Amino acid sequence: MKKKNKSQAVRKVALFGMLTALALILSYVEALIPAFFAFPGMKLGLTNIVVLVALYRMGSVPALTINLLRIVLVSVLFGSFASFVYSLAGGMLSTAVMILLRHSGRLRLVTVSIAGGVAHNVGQIVAAMIMMSTAGIGWYLCVLWFTGLITGALIGMLGGMLVKRLPERLFAGGKSGEE
Repeated sequence: MKKKNKSQAVRKVALFGMLTALALILSYVEALIPAFFAFPGMKLGLTNIVVLVALYRMGSVPALTINLLRIVLVSVLFGSFASFVYSLAGGMLSTAVMILLRHSGRLRLVTVSIAGGVAHNVGQIVAAMIMMSTAGIGWYLCVLWFTGLITGALIGMLGGMLVKRLPERLFAGGKSGEE
């Protein structure tokens, strides 16, 4: 019995590490994408795919932890203090909102992702308002809410496809996925 528990623990740690590494890679890839979007500061949110898969297949704590590790590691490797603050505010608010909505059991994965995208933008703008000591940039939330709706829907659709298609045995011992 002990051997089975140990192998499950090893499998969980390996999966956790792979998802964290994938989130780091997607952060880096997203940083390489030229800013061809019409709105400054708009990003696709590719790492949210990993957070959604972790949330729906492993649970709240792994999703939150993977996102937090990703934010810290990306900031240390590629960012600045300001980028850390913005990412932390947006990422943690987004993840918290998605966890609450996921556990309500009333919303589909795509809707949870959209709410997460919008919450991420709110967190970043609030952090910017605090860091810059001005409420003057609050108007930009109107723009970012629109982009958060679109990117949240796209990321939610991709995340939903992955949650459905990744084999259950990959997440043995974790929570099962559902949309």
